[in-house]
Amino acid sequence: AGLPDGVFNVVHGDKTAVDAILDHPGIAAVSFVGSTPIAKYVHQKATATGKRVQALGGAKNHAVVLPDADLEFAANHLTAAAFGSAGQRCMAISVTVAVGEAGDALVEVLKQKAEEVKVGPGDDPTSEMGPVVTAAAKDRAENAVASGLAQGAEVIVDGSGLSVPGHEGGFFVGPSLLDKVTPDMDAYKNEIFGPVLAVARAADVDEAIRLINANPYGNGTALFTSSGAAARRFQREVKVGMIGINVPIPVPM
Repeated sequence: AGLPDGVFNVVHGDKTAVDAILDHPGIAAVSFVGSTPIAKYVHQKATATGKRVQALGGAKNHAVVLPDADLEFAANHLTAAAFGSAGQRCMAISVTVAVGEAGDALVEVLKQKAEEVKVGPGDDPTSEMGPVVTAAAKDRAENAVASGLAQGAEVIVDGSGLSVPGHEGGFFVGPSLLDKVTPDMDAYKNEIFGPVLAVARAADVDEAIRLINANPYGNGTALFTSSGAAARRFQREVKVGMIGINVPIPVPM
């Protein structure tokens, strides 16, 4: 990019390398994206040495779909937001809140979209979704589907046990879709960080907003609607850092 030597450096390492950065007196600020426990560790250790810190932790990003939304448009974007990068990104949409009569129709379209996603290795140009990063990540995603079923959710699409020919040992999980998920279920409460989309139901936008505001995570949220009034109200009342209106991953770039 034309920067002078030493301005931008890529350093590989584990906790030892991170601690060296956090402790070094010549580093004035650090930014971190990762799990909540490590975000807290980075924040505490770096601020103790007087550094400015940006520490972004876990997420459970909700997207609300109102009955007046274009369901095909919403489902296309939610599919990409939930299953892109195999769901392994901090701004992935992992909960869709279907409001009122939007529910059944939205789930049907999401089912179709999820089943159409082509899972395969990253070096195959026809692959639309690759594997998750580790065996533990694969187990976590598949366990989320199993626990959802055990706790009363409806499994609409189950990507567990997927085998990709020629890559049978790979950590592949297909897109999974759960419906009628409630806040007491593990699939709702926990950050899965995998290709599992949970659909919760809400009677109206008031209930949807309460659901989002009651969640301990507040990275990002989105609303799909054709109503300007609903969009303005949603923006004012949700307690979330980044908000998208008809945009599924509201990250300023």
